[in-house]
Amino acid sequence: MPYLQLDVNDSYPEDLKQQLAARMCETYASMMSVDIRRISVAIRELGAGGIWRIAEVGKVPVPVSLLMLDIRRGRPAELRMAVAKALCAHCIELLGLREDRLNVEFTQHDGDEMYHPTLGGFSPDWKPGET
Repeated sequence: MPYLQLDVNDSYPEDLKQQLAARMCETYASMMSVDIRRISVAIRELGAGGIWRIAEVGKVPVPVSLLMLDIRRGRPAELRMAVAKALCAHCIELLGLREDRLNVEFTQHDGDEMYHPTLGGFSPDWKPGET
């Protein structure tokens, strides 16, 4: 943890997904002050018609993308918004996703809900000023 999960309606070359994952990890680690080795990225290619949202009341659903961020609890809302915008920018630049059809949702966890055996077990709880 953190676990960054992007659901999309298309498929992309592996090297492009690797590039996106690297950028997302670097941005997240820098902005959220976390060990980059703790970050996992999933790019879930659901295929055409895999994820939808009604963008306008009274209209039919349209294809969208969703970025779910499972993170440690405690970051201020302003920081979460800044990281969401930065990660969206990578998705828009590299995958060509539409900004108006890309949402971000956060799920916040205590450190002891994230287990990393190679990094000593449970993640520590997040504290302001952590580097």
